[in-house]
Amino acid sequence: MSAQLNVTVDGIADGERIPEEFAFCVPDDPGPTTMGANKSPGMSWSGAPDGTKSFAVICHDADVPTVFDDVNQEGKTIPASLARMDFFHWVLVDIPASTSSLAAEAESAGIEAGGKATGPTANGLRGKNNFGDFFAGDPDMAGDYGGYDGPCPPWNDEIIHHYVFTVFALDVESLGLEGLFGGPEARAAMEGHVLAEGQVVGTYTLNPSLL
Repeated sequence: MSAQLNVTVDGIADGERIPEEFAFCVPDDPGPTTMGANKSPGMSWSGAPDGTKSFAVICHDADVPTVFDDVNQEGKTIPASLARMDFFHWVLVDIPASTSSLAAEAESAGIEAGGKATGPTANGLRGKNNFGDFFAGDPDMAGDYGGYDGPCPPWNDEIIHHYVFTVFALDVESLGLEGLFGGPEARAAMEGHVLAEGQVVGTYTLNPSLL
């Protein structure tokens, strides 16, 4: 079992609702939703063990429906009993071992149609999040989405979604990932290299009956 990192996500208390400034979608009146500020939160971590050579940051929603037929459909609901899957909102690897924080808006200062660039950045190596899959059929929004894109759960879902911000301390300087990679590829590459990890879990919903 890996050791514990101390992780702080600015403005997001563990187990509490994520502020709307960090969300891709927010409630609207008359509704149901509109686009949000979509800012990436500041993060910091400490307690990395000796031998740490890099860090990785992954944020995923663990409560995304496995069937999308009824998503955001008037007169329908997504039942709590429906099987769920991971949806990745942020994948950043090969963060230098000398780094112990990411500034607010470092990985997103808003919504970018077609997505923010993947690949090398000043903060590390950006993977793709799952918004590119979600927008694949939308000619105005389609693209490969890198960096952070915040919560936008279905507004007709019966459950509150949980967003897991995890920082990993790794024993390699680079995971060797190239091209378009996402959360599953990053997780696979990290196997056997995690020295420590820590997380903060925020919640979010757009369902008016759960607000």
